[in-house]
Amino acid sequence: MSLKLYYHPLSSFCHKALIALHEHGVDFDPILVNLGDADSTAEMFALWPIGKFPVLRDENRGQTVAEATVIVEYLDLHYAGDRPLLPADPDLAWKARMWDRLYDLYVNVQLQKIVTDRLRPAEARDPLGVEQAESMIRKCYGMIETEMAGKEWAMGEDFGIVDCAAAPALFYASFAVPVPDSAANVASYLDRLMARPSYARVLQAAEPYFNLVPLERKPRLPEAA
Repeated sequence: MSLKLYYHPLSSFCHKALIALHEHGVDFDPILVNLGDADSTAEMFALWPIGKFPVLRDENRGQTVAEATVIVEYLDLHYAGDRPLLPADPDLAWKARMWDRLYDLYVNVQLQKIVTDRLRPAEARDPLGVEQAESMIRKCYGMIETEMAGKEWAMGEDFGIVDCAAAPALFYASFAVPVPDSAANVASYLDRLMARPSYARVLQAAEPYFNLVPLERKPRLPEAA
């Protein structure tokens, strides 16, 4: 198969790339990477020595593509057909990239600071850093609450790159920093993201690993109606 995705089912950034692949209906080989196993990581490290997933390998085009946002845009260029995830309008495109960055840097990365702190020995933990990360996520909830008023998806009616970023960022963040009752737009947006077939598929594959997430409130899927 032309495309190989090196990933882990729990990784929020891998979720972002997987959503894009599923949205486009692209066939690919999923290659699960265990960062604790040198044999498991060898192939990915040979392609991308930085050693961060997701990494996409396109054998037909001889290209290695790293970083989730770049993978989404690469898929848009070469595998999207007539429905790209990045808006064609230049002004909408820069706005989409800005919100994509907000979800990645100010929600997702902040969440990872919280998770990483839980993995440290007690004497090495950083309560101030965790407090700052939680504060940033709450600030983002406030911005998203305003931005999502009256909208179905981040850029309007069409599901796109921002929603690919928002889905895992909000899903995981909500278990570390619960969405407040005052942020009804955020909560309903997250519900729509989780119900989107592309992300529902990703979450179902990740569910067996949720017990490994080092948060007091473990991620879980809603019970079937």
